[in-house]
Amino acid sequence: MPAPQKPAQAYVSLYTDLLQTVRELGLLKRRQGYYYTRISVVLSALAAVAVGVVLLGDSWYQLALAFVLALVLVQVAFLSHDSAHQQIFRSKACNDWTARILAGGVLGMSVNWWRTKHNRHHAAPNQADKDPDVQLDVLAFTPEAVAKRGPVGKWFAARQGWLFFPLLTLEGVGLHASSLRHLVRRKATALERVDLAVVLTRLAAYVAALYLLLPPGKASAFLAVQLAVFGVCLGAAFAPNHKGMPIVPAGMKLDFLRRQVLMSRNVRGGVFTDFAMGGLNYQIEHHLFPSMPRPTLRRVQPIVREYCELHGVKYTEVGLFTSYGIVVTHLNEVGLGARDPFQCPLAAQLRG
Repeated sequence: MPAPQKPAQAYVSLYTDLLQTVRELGLLKRRQGYYYTRISVVLSALAAVAVGVVLLGDSWYQLALAFVLALVLVQVAFLSHDSAHQQIFRSKACNDWTARILAGGVLGMSVNWWRTKHNRHHAAPNQADKDPDVQLDVLAFTPEAVAKRGPVGKWFAARQGWLFFPLLTLEGVGLHASSLRHLVRRKATALERVDLAVVLTRLAAYVAALYLLLPPGKASAFLAVQLAVFGVCLGAAFAPNHKGMPIVPAGMKLDFLRRQVLMSRNVRGGVFTDFAMGGLNYQIEHHLFPSMPRPTLRRVQPIVREYCELHGVKYTEVGLFTSYGIVVTHLNEVGLGARDPFQCPLAAQLRG
């Protein structure tokens, strides 16, 4: 009689079986028609905004165009994200260069910087010692991080949930700054040097164009509105996905399926939510199948949910505003030391 498997060993094949089912159903096939259409629409909208800025001229109504430009650039960011995940083309090189052009040439950010950070996140979401998204300087995700701060830092941490969304107005500036810091380091690769040239050219051309077309005050206001709205919209799309979910203790090992499902949260909604969040509202499915085209995530969701229920893996899905409430409450509680972030369901089960 074979020896009984330990719980951790019994989970190893769960993902393999699910992946095989999804592959046999053809749900990993590329959706190039969808992406060609979406890229064309987004780039056309970008061109329309540029023409509108030129035609409108010296007017405070330019701030409305700055708002629209920010929304369009958020969609560019989603497309760059999809391409970097190899979702658009069969060719890795085509995906990589599409992501590079969209990120560097249109957004003004390095795709190499983003990919390095994002791949670490996908490999170990919400793991204290591995996920860069829970190792931020501004926000504290563990009581240990709060304890290391001075009086001002602890005061901020106790209110960081309420301050989270106002802080997102600075996220656009922060992303550009982090990208540039990554590119100018001494050991940059040849491709990163190319990225640096593209990013600097794009940023300089954008700022120069604004100040040539508009008076300094209006140009500065345009830039501020665009960056603030971009940061809020992009941050609001990424924030509900993992914040407030269990944080995995440093060094803990989990099987792939449970690591991705237990630490991720889906957001319910219709067409508007799909559009506003770029498909990231299907975060569980995206983490399980990173190269799955965005429009297919909705189709695979019922399969994944049923599979998780069958095997006793908690599948979390809430409404959009509920998810934001969870994020604010969790961040405040961590700052106050009122919640142990290491409430990992699998950890508790294995200890039992």
